[in-house]
Amino acid sequence: MTINVKEFQEEREFNPFLWGLSKNLFALRRYIVNKILLLTGIVLFFWLHLSGTVPMSVAILATAAFIVPGLAIRIAFEWERVPVLRFGRLHKTRGPGIFFVIPFVDIPYDYVDCRVTVTDFTAEKVLTRDAVPIYVDAIIFWMIWDAAKAKLEVENYRNAVPLSAKTALRDIIGKSTLAQLLTDRDSIGDELQKILDAKTNPWGITSLSVEIKDIVVPKELEDSISKEAQAEREKNARIILGSAEVELAKKYAEASQMYKGNEEAMMLRSLNMLLDAVNNKGSMILVPSEVPHLMNKAVAVALAKKAGSLSPDENTGI
Repeated sequence: MTINVKEFQEEREFNPFLWGLSKNLFALRRYIVNKILLLTGIVLFFWLHLSGTVPMSVAILATAAFIVPGLAIRIAFEWERVPVLRFGRLHKTRGPGIFFVIPFVDIPYDYVDCRVTVTDFTAEKVLTRDAVPIYVDAIIFWMIWDAAKAKLEVENYRNAVPLSAKTALRDIIGKSTLAQLLTDRDSIGDELQKILDAKTNPWGITSLSVEIKDIVVPKELEDSISKEAQAEREKNARIILGSAEVELAKKYAEASQMYKGNEEAMMLRSLNMLLDAVNNKGSMILVPSEVPHLMNKAVAVALAKKAGSLSPDENTGI
């Protein structure tokens, strides 16, 4: 049983390379103030040095007045948090907005994005509990609530989260049947979320939700699954038909009690059924020659009985 991986892989709706490039270019805007201060300090130093109007010590102090703030000022965007290391140990988590660090002493350890992140992952060719190889495509919504733990407790959290999700998904698939995976995706997603939370919470990361996008079954099994579903539908149809027959038999029993002892009503019902059969296109029914006479007589008796003009002794001969 083989599955064409090319058919399984979903086309991406955006280019990850261009998206990452635009994100990094936007992140460079946080250094605009630093660049302006450093460039101003360097230009001022050379201008004072070349002009020779001030002593060198004054030129150095004037340059340092711009260089030091250029090295100390940091800016974090609204969705970012920055763990700051002082002499190699965690000092504080800064951000958002402007903050200051001690040059050459404090080290900002990355700008951590605390927004909700969507990561897709796949479990390829995993056997279910009933030994069916399937491909599962899922997505996980997760976010960082503690930037310091995310950077210090795990080496690369962006790889650790999808790998943990893939491992947990494989474990759940191995414990579930194919029917459970196809019909109960929500409960499987909830169980997967709980497993991921237990793994990622010590890293300062929480799993918001896990959704299964697609389950691909080998083509060799599609026909058997279709036949099984068709047999199940036929079984349900027969059960419904049998229930209808039971209800119909009860109605016929009630009708027979109403027709008992009322020959005129039975005759009119028979004639009505005969009329319905004749009304169908292309229908032809052969009846005895005395049927029209019996029809007229039954109608007359029924009308007379309804009007109350016929005595019980006259209700004979049919």
